[in-house]
Amino acid sequence: MRRSPGPAGATATLDASAEAAVAAQVRRTLETVFDAVAETRADATALLARVVAGGRRPATVDLAALRPGLHLRLTRQELVSGAGFVAAPGLLGDVPAWLEWWQQGSDGSVRPLLLDLDPAHSAYSDYTHWDWFALPRDTGQRAVAGPYVDYLCSDEYSLTLSAPVHVEGRFVGVAAADVYLRHFEGAVVPLLQRLPGAAHLVNARGRVAASADPAHLAGSLTKGPDFAAVLAAARSTRHGDMRLVPCDGVPLVLVMPAG
Repeated sequence: MRRSPGPAGATATLDASAEAAVAAQVRRTLETVFDAVAETRADATALLARVVAGGRRPATVDLAALRPGLHLRLTRQELVSGAGFVAAPGLLGDVPAWLEWWQQGSDGSVRPLLLDLDPAHSAYSDYTHWDWFALPRDTGQRAVAGPYVDYLCSDEYSLTLSAPVHVEGRFVGVAAADVYLRHFEGAVVPLLQRLPGAAHLVNARGRVAASADPAHLAGSLTKGPDFAAVLAAARSTRHGDMRLVPCDGVPLVLVMPAG
C-alpha cells in the first residue's frame, strides 16, 4: 500500500479500496466467461453420467449432443470466441482423444475445430501438456491459461478458461472457452489504468494476462512470488517490491508496486 502524510492510513485505505474494486471488476468480467464454461461442464457431466449409467463406454457420437449448447454460448457471450469439451485420452471408445470444440468465424458463423488426434500420425495434436488441460486435471480447480498463440484453434493470441469435468469421481476431461487477448485487454486494461501505480494481471503460473505496465508485457512471466499460493490463500500480500491482490475467486492476481 502507498502511504503519505495526512489522516492515519487515509491514502492506504483509498488505495486498498481502489485495488479491491478493480480486482472485483476483473472477476466479474471473467465470471461471464466462466459461466459459459460451467454450463458446458454441467452438460458434459450429465451426458457422460447417463452414458456410463447405461453400462457402455462414451463415443464421439454421444458428444454431438453438446453442440446446441455450445453454439448458443458462442452467439450469446461476446467475449467467447471458442468453446467445448476436451476428452481425457482413453475416455472414448472409438477414438484415442477428442475435442468437441466449436468456434466463431469472422463472419459470425459457428464452425467445428478439426484436428488430427491420432497419436500414430506426425500431425497429432497432443493437448494434454497445455495448461488449460493440465491445470484443471492436476489441481481440480478452474484455470486461466495464457495468453499464448493458439495454434490449435485460431492462430490468435488468446486466453483459455477451463474447469475439470468428473464423472463418478473420475477425471474425464475439461470444459473450456477461449477469449481473444485483444478482447480481454479491451475489457480490463482501462480498469488497470485507474490504479495509481503501473499494474498487471497474472495467472497461477505468473504469466501476464493483461497489463498497463510497459515493464510487464502480456505473455511475459512475472517471476518470484508463488502466485498459486496467493490464489489459494485468497488474501492480499506483499512480495519484495510487489503488492499482490487475488481477484476475488477467479485465478488471476493483480500485481502492483508495493509503494
